Amino acid sequence: MTQNAIDASRIDACLARDLVAIQFPQWADLPLRPIERGGNDHRMFRLGDDLLVRLPAAPGYVPQVAKEQRWLPRLAPHLSLPVPEVRGVGAPSEAFPAPWSVYGWLSGEPAATARLDDPVALAGDLADFLVALRQVPVTADAPRPGLHSAFRGGSLEHWDEEMGDILHRVHGRERDIAAGIWRDALAATFLGPDVWFHGDVSVNNLLLTDGRLSGVIDFGCSAVGDPACDTVMRWTLFRGRAREEFHRRLDVDEATWARGRGWALWKGLIMITNKPPGQAEFARRVLDELMAGV
Repeated sequence: MTQNAIDASRIDACLARDLVAIQFPQWADLPLRPIERGGNDHRMFRLGDDLLVRLPAAPGYVPQVAKEQRWLPRLAPHLSLPVPEVRGVGAPSEAFPAPWSVYGWLSGEPAATARLDDPVALAGDLADFLVALRQVPVTADAPRPGLHSAFRGGSLEHWDEEMGDILHRVHGRERDIAAGIWRDALAATFLGPDVWFHGDVSVNNLLLTDGRLSGVIDFGCSAVGDPACDTVMRWTLFRGRAREEFHRRLDVDEATWARGRGWALWKGLIMITNKPPGQAEFARRVLDELMAGV
């Protein structure tokens, strides 16, 4: 079997349990159950109280597995918050034709569903985490932007043709404003230095405990390059004082913010026609923030 044979519809608790029993028999007797809101890129299952099984859901996500297995242990000591700890490296097999992972379980509730009692503190904690990530030493063998990172961390010019196609999803003055945001983002050239970035900073990948940021997960889009893609929470989540705190503590130049607006615009225009409707409503709110020039 090849990686192209991955069938997301067949990735269920039975498969995950069989893989664990064969490759990690010491954990075979632990209860295993699916995790809701597991994401599109990977399927996840809680194993016992302290472990997490994570399998790529399509061939395009397979390169992220080895990247996380190699680099998370090297990033973790430099960071201000816990990140997934690799506890087991699953090998491709006849049952599942791609590598997969067992991680330590990180407690906390995703910011997508948790109560945000103190968004200013969350903004500061997240900014501090991203600053620490940017400061991790870059080595010659560090991953560079590409398909594995959805080209995040690379030039926005990669998405320029697609942007021309999706600008029609807004109309009139909104389209003019969106086109201007995109032009400004393209003009704000990244001059380096290359730094580590997360690549998918979203409410689904931030864990909160007692209202405070307690962990950051899903480094599948991480790499070394332009950190502008990590600024998008300024428009997607934070408002008022929280936005000001994120801006102050993240400490990047205005060109980086301009490219970040471009990333937020690109994602918002993609999602505005998505189903279920909640995604489109979220995208509409983000676009409204961008259009307001905040």
